[in-house]
Amino acid sequence: MAGEEGSNVAVKRLRKGRAKAADPAVLDEFTLRPDPADPRLTERIGGIDQDGTPIETAVVVERPLTLFLNGQEIVTMMTIGDYPDYLALGYLLNQNMLRPDDVIEGVDFDAELDVVVVRTQRETNYEEKLKKKVRTSGCAQGTVFGDLMEKFETVALPKDTMLKTSWLVRLSKKINAVPSLYLEAGAIHGCVLCQGDRPLLYMEDVGRHNAVDKIAGYMLRHGIAPDDKIFYTTGRLTSEMVIKTVQMGIPILVSRSGFTAWGVDLARQAGLTLVGRAKGKRFVALAGQERLVFDHDPDGLEDENPRHQRKSGRTDDAA
Repeated sequence: MAGEEGSNVAVKRLRKGRAKAADPAVLDEFTLRPDPADPRLTERIGGIDQDGTPIETAVVVERPLTLFLNGQEIVTMMTIGDYPDYLALGYLLNQNMLRPDDVIEGVDFDAELDVVVVRTQRETNYEEKLKKKVRTSGCAQGTVFGDLMEKFETVALPKDTMLKTSWLVRLSKKINAVPSLYLEAGAIHGCVLCQGDRPLLYMEDVGRHNAVDKIAGYMLRHGIAPDDKIFYTTGRLTSEMVIKTVQMGIPILVSRSGFTAWGVDLARQAGLTLVGRAKGKRFVALAGQERLVFDHDPDGLEDENPRHQRKSGRTDDAA
C-alpha cells in the first residue's frame, strides 16, 4: 500500500503543473488551437523520478508522414500527425514547390499508410530540385532549398503594419493560458498567427518548421492575407524562421526565445520586425523597430508569472 500511495502522489505531482482552466472568452478568440485531450497526440508512460518513485507522465507521439506531389514522393516528415493537409500544403508552399496562385485539385490523406497526396492543376517535376537541399537548424529535420533566397530577396513586406507594445503583453498572457500539448507533455514547439492582440491560429509540432508550415497551409487554403498579421513562436529566431516568415509575407515575427546573428541579418535585409525574449512586459527588438508603437508604461505592468518563465526556459534551451 505504501508503494501504491507513493506512486499516486508522484502522478498527482506531475499533473499539478498543468494549465488551469482558460478564460472561455480567450479560447473563443482562436480560430484553431491545440487539443491536448486528443488521444492520438500523447501517451501516458510509466517510469521513475529522481527519488526512484514510480511515476506516470504524458509524452508526445510522433509519427512519419510521407508527402507526394502529383505522384512524386517529396519527403517523409516526423510529425504529431494533426492537420496533415495544412502541413503538406504549407511545406510545399514554403519550399517554393507550390505557387500562391496554383489551383489545388485535391489533398488526400491515408491514415493507415501515413501518406498525404497533393494534386495540382499545374504539372510539376522536382526531381532535380530535390537534390539541392540545405540542412537547417530546425531540430535537425528542417530543410530549405538552395534557391529559396531568390524568392526571399524579391518579397516586399508592408511598411505600415504596426506592433503595439501592449499587444505583446496581452498576446503572451493569452497564449500562455491556453491548454496545449506543451503544457501537457513538453517536447514540442508552438507557433501562433495573430492579428493585433488577438491570437488566431495556434499550431504545435515536434519541429517548429512543421508548426510554421501548418499555419502557412491554413492561410493558403482559406485565403488569409498576411499583411496585417503577427507571427509568434516559442522557438529561436533562426535564419529558417525569418526566411519562412518573410516568404509568407508576414511583416512581424515575435518569439519568447533568442536570436541567431544570421536571423537578425536576414530580418534587417528584408525589413522584417524581429522581436525576441518576449516574456511578459519584457522584450528585445533587433530589426524593424520602426513598426513598434510604445503605448503603455512597462513599470505599471506586472511581470510574467514565474511558472511560465521556468517553462519557457525549457523551450528556449531546446528550441
